[in-house]
Amino acid sequence: MTLILGIETSCDETAAAVVTDGRIVHSNVVASQVDIHRRYGGIFPEVASRQHVLSILPVIEKSLAEADIGWDDLAAVAVTYGPGLAGSLLVGVNVAKGLAWGRGLPLVSVNHIEAHIYGNWLVETPPPEFPSVCLVVSGGHTELILMTGHGQYQRLGGTLDDAAGEAFDKVGRLLGLPYPGGPAIQEAARAGTPTAFKLPRAWLPDTHNFSFSGIKTAVLRIVQKYRPLSEGQTMTKPRVVSSQAPPVVRVLPVANLAASFQEAVVDVLVEKTRRAAEEFEAKGILLAGGVAANERLRAEMLQRSPVPVRCPPPELCTDNAAIVASAGFFRFEAGERAGWDLDVVPGLRLPAEASP
Repeated sequence: MTLILGIETSCDETAAAVVTDGRIVHSNVVASQVDIHRRYGGIFPEVASRQHVLSILPVIEKSLAEADIGWDDLAAVAVTYGPGLAGSLLVGVNVAKGLAWGRGLPLVSVNHIEAHIYGNWLVETPPPEFPSVCLVVSGGHTELILMTGHGQYQRLGGTLDDAAGEAFDKVGRLLGLPYPGGPAIQEAARAGTPTAFKLPRAWLPDTHNFSFSGIKTAVLRIVQKYRPLSEGQTMTKPRVVSSQAPPVVRVLPVANLAASFQEAVVDVLVEKTRRAAEEFEAKGILLAGGVAANERLRAEMLQRSPVPVRCPPPELCTDNAAIVASAGFFRFEAGERAGWDLDVVPGLRLPAEASP
C-alpha cells in the first residue's frame, strides 16, 4: 500500500489529498477562491497567489487529519509544477519541496494536464484500457491526447485560441451571467432551446484542433442587437427600439443563447473526439477537466461514442489534489523523482518538452 500526498495550486484552488496506490482517495480537501474572484469576473493572479499562502498549510494539515495518517505513513509528496499561474504554482512547489525535504520524503512532479486525466483512475471500476483518447477541457486547456500507457502520450491537437472553459466564461459575461460561466450557462440553458440560434462550428477539417473564437464573436454580434441604449442598463433589461411606430421592446433571450452556445461547443468537442477514437482504434474515451463536468457534454459523449466513455464525478473534474496524487503514484512507481531544484513551468504542455 503506497500512500501519496498530493498538492495542487495551479490556479485558484488550494488543495491537498491523500491517495493509496493511485486509486483510493482517503482525503481530498479543496479551499476554493471562487467567491473572492467573482467580483473581478475572472481570476486575479496576484490575489490567487496570496490566498494560496494563507490556505495551503491548513489545507495540508486537514487532508492528513481526514485520512487519519501521519507523515511517517507517506511514501512521497506529489505536486503540480505546471501549467498554470506562475505565482500560484510557486506556492505549491515551494511548500512541497520544504515538506519533502524536512520529512525525508521523495518529491514527485506532476503535469497538471496529466493529473486531470488520472481522475479517471479514481473511479471505482476497473482501470481504463490503453490506448485511450483523452479529451481535456477546462478554463485553460482544450486538448486531445492519445494515451498509450502510463506516462506515454501523443498530443493529437488542441485549441488554436480560447479554451472551451474560457469561451464559457466570456460568453457568460456577455449574457450577464455570474462567474464562473460554465455552471451558469449550463443552468440558464435548461430553460432554453438549443436550436434557437444557428451558431457556427469551427470544424478545422483534417486536424484534431479546436477554435472557439468564432462562436464567441457570433454571440457578441447577437447580443449587440439587444444592447441597451442608455448607460447603466444591463443586457438582460429591455431595449426600446425607436421608430415611427409605437416602441418595440426587445429582451435578450439569455436562456436560448446559452442553450445554443452550449450545444455548438459540445457538438464540436464530441464529434472531434469521436473521430479521433475511431482513427486511432482507441479502446476508450477519457473525459477530464472542469468542463467535463458539463452534463450536456457527458450525455452527448456517452450517446455518440463508438467506444466506452469514462468521466470522473464533477468534484474530480475541477482542480483538486486527489488527481495529482494519483498521477504522482504512477510516476513514483516508475522510479521518477524530482530534484530539489524543481521549478515551476507555467506554459508546460503534455507531453512535456523536457523532464523536470
